[in-house]
Amino acid sequence: MSVTQTQIPGSPTVRQQTKGWWQSLGPGLITAALVFGPSKVTIASIMGANYGFSLLWIVAVAIFFMIIFTMMAARVGIATQQSLLSTISSKWGMPARIGIGVGVFLVTASFQAGNSIGAGITLAEATHTSKEIWIVVCNVLGIGILFFRGFYKKLEKIMITLIIMMLVAFIVTMTLAKPAVSAVATGFVPQVPAGSQQLIIAFMASCFSIVGAIYQSYLVQERKRVRPEVMQTGRETLPGMLILGFMSATVMICAATVLHPANIKITTATDMAKALEPVFGNAAAGMFLVGLFGASFSSLLGNAALGGTLLGDALGFGGQLNSKMVRLFIAVIMLIGASVAIIFGKLPLELIVLAQAVTIFIVPFIGIALFLVANDVAIMGPLKNNLFVNIAGSIGLLVMLGLAISNAITLFF
Repeated sequence: MSVTQTQIPGSPTVRQQTKGWWQSLGPGLITAALVFGPSKVTIASIMGANYGFSLLWIVAVAIFFMIIFTMMAARVGIATQQSLLSTISSKWGMPARIGIGVGVFLVTASFQAGNSIGAGITLAEATHTSKEIWIVVCNVLGIGILFFRGFYKKLEKIMITLIIMMLVAFIVTMTLAKPAVSAVATGFVPQVPAGSQQLIIAFMASCFSIVGAIYQSYLVQERKRVRPEVMQTGRETLPGMLILGFMSATVMICAATVLHPANIKITTATDMAKALEPVFGNAAAGMFLVGLFGASFSSLLGNAALGGTLLGDALGFGGQLNSKMVRLFIAVIMLIGASVAIIFGKLPLELIVLAQAVTIFIVPFIGIALFLVANDVAIMGPLKNNLFVNIAGSIGLLVMLGLAISNAITLFF
């Protein structure tokens, strides 16, 4: 007698469940692509070139705290029907909402030129043409994407494609470098080589990005709006953050394997590609440039989307990507970045100072606000922080305050 397996009417098939799970990963992957920009590639390359494998442990520390706060923000987005800034406004008033939104906009606009330059330089190096042409092309493409229907779906697909591109590029480069497994393992034992403190602070501040983390709450709400039937718990952000850490570690391992033994010093990520060419040929250098382009273009899109969304929400236009004003603000950030990149050819010191000054004052406040919201049982219900998250989050807040104080001392004194 044969037994026929029947599908209960209305219940999802295994294929539908698998597809829903993959789709739920979108917000975390977008955040990973947003945070892993050209500055991250540059810092990781310099750390590996200067100090070998000895600073790999800081990647694990930064990603641990990033996981804690992105999952926290994701649960806030799942638990509430309104945006994070609306929730903050209801708890602390409109000034807090506007201050965070405008602050994040200023930070993203200030750093956008670096993303434009990174994308332009990689294509210019690959084609031996002017970087200004490619800066314009990349930003025109970025602004053009805003006009597609279902902008979130397009953004998600593009970011996932760029993540795959980066993974393939950096894994191939690392495979060609053939690092010693034992040497890599020793890098996860905490140590602070002489003179490495500033690089550790810079990497920690850029990788443990509370601004990137809070955007997770908006992205999971976009995912919930586009596909309300896809279940989300907040844990879906984990793969994206692990990929962020893996890519950072891979770049550092490549630099530690190739550049550190030869005592080759670099100042930019494109220097890393040039240094790889004599050792491994055009293939390795080309693959590294592909990864660097993916990092630059994904940050160009994601950074602008983050700043435009938060400003739109702060000014009362809503925090959804289908809002015309939000898209306008996103386009404005791209135009600012492209203009600065073409006029100055690099990120001006004044913009760096502005971004750092705003970051020093706004980031600790954002972190504390997110932590308090995630502990409000009236808002969060069963998704409220548990004891482990509160302990880890409290340590993360102390680290965040320490980074802010360190940056303030460096900037003002």
